[in-house]
Amino acid sequence: MSGRRTYDLNELVPAVQRGERQALGRAITLVESRRADHRALAQTMLLQLAEPSANVTRVGITGVPGVGKSTFIEAFGLNLIERGHRVAVLAVDPSSSRTGGSILADKTRMQELSRDPRAFVRPSPSSGTLGGVTRTTRETMTLLEAAGFDVVLVETVGVGQSETSVADMVDFFLVLMLAGAGDEFQGIKKGVLELADMLAVNKADGDNAIRAREAAARYRSALAMMAPRTTTWRPPVVTCSARDNTGVLEIWERIQDHRQRLDESGELAANRARQRRGWMWSMVQDALLRSLDEQREVRTLRRRFETQLDANQTTPALGAQAILDAFRWPPPGDDVA
Repeated sequence: MSGRRTYDLNELVPAVQRGERQALGRAITLVESRRADHRALAQTMLLQLAEPSANVTRVGITGVPGVGKSTFIEAFGLNLIERGHRVAVLAVDPSSSRTGGSILADKTRMQELSRDPRAFVRPSPSSGTLGGVTRTTRETMTLLEAAGFDVVLVETVGVGQSETSVADMVDFFLVLMLAGAGDEFQGIKKGVLELADMLAVNKADGDNAIRAREAAARYRSALAMMAPRTTTWRPPVVTCSARDNTGVLEIWERIQDHRQRLDESGELAANRARQRRGWMWSMVQDALLRSLDEQREVRTLRRRFETQLDANQTTPALGAQAILDAFRWPPPGDDVA
């Protein structure tokens, strides 16, 4: 039934711009479709939507396991809603295409935020996309912004390359940390620290408050030894308690300060332009890899050369060249979008 769904853009586009939730859901379903005709229609729809407001703030949020991302995001989102913002949350989970991953649980835990008409919580399964970020995550962000959401939170549920991918599509990248877990850097890569615009030690409450402050001091020392990504901003380290709702609003104030500095220096516009270019090339790469994997000749050669490699009868370079020689682009009936 859903495969035969039709879309009337003359009705759908204005409804999305009015912020109608049902229309927004249908529009997101359209951009998530794998059908070639739906992908083409989705691009037409995105072109017709008005340019989102320059006041939209895009925030990526990641954190070590057990840091309380869902509790934090709910407290953070509710604080923003109380101050007149409309908040959208996208949860990116590379495991969701197989098992449902953590997305459904996260949405269940964010019940109060999910029920609020000024908020929109949406899982964004990767469906096998490299890096854990679905090819449609950025397009979904565009739809949310066109629908009037002025704060978009992108949560990385998975680990690894998804952090880099999310950092490349937001204005501010927040890394949540834990205290009292022995080695304060256990479970987090240096690369994630290099991406961070702020570290926030969560669960700074009760008996853990002192440990959180001590952990924050150690993180500050670690960040002081790393070169900042920009001369405009040096990532601060703060403490907060999503459970007690302390320090949460201060994080938003820091994000606003960061945005103002980048806006005044011109870095915000330059970063977004760079992200759009990166978006284009990531879609090219996804389309090429998808076509490479789907072509019968390529699959046959892959199995043959993998067998030969296991038997040490060829070299990886020879196998790669044979696969590339057999590869046809564009594939019949497909397109890049």
